[in-house]
Amino acid sequence: MAIKYIFHQGSPEDFSSWPQLVKLNQEIFGPESRLQKAGEMDNLFIQAALDGERIIGYKIGYPYDSVTFYSWMGGVDPDYRGQGIARELMRQQHQWCAHQGYLEVQTKTQNRWREMLMLNISSGFDIIGCQIDRRGELKIILSKNLTDNLIKDGGDN
Repeated sequence: MAIKYIFHQGSPEDFSSWPQLVKLNQEIFGPESRLQKAGEMDNLFIQAALDGERIIGYKIGYPYDSVTFYSWMGGVDPDYRGQGIARELMRQQHQWCAHQGYLEVQTKTQNRWREMLMLNISSGFDIIGCQIDRRGELKIILSKNLTDNLIKDGGDN
């Protein structure tokens, strides 16, 4: 199996695989997809991992401000987990962010998504806080300094 990684920058309506990505998101997170909000955004960085023409993983983010990129959503088809797909999507996202001049990536997760929390921490994220969202659920806020990677990797990140 050769996994291909693609990306799209801009509006989701201009990304031909968007309906397939939304379907995978709903399979992972349920029918109440938060991706409906994405239709209002035109500055997304969308990545997808494909097995053939099938999307098996994705990662979506957007600029929070001029130095911070917000890594918003991501997921991997349960049949493809444990193969490093989420880690590779994250690596590529951070590489892209560094090349765009972002100094930091932030994200939020929940304790129930432990695999994602552990991946974030093992990938250099620090927990910088917590908040209660509008549904009363605890969100863990994480941040990763991209300049540390640029120094370690000689700017090739």
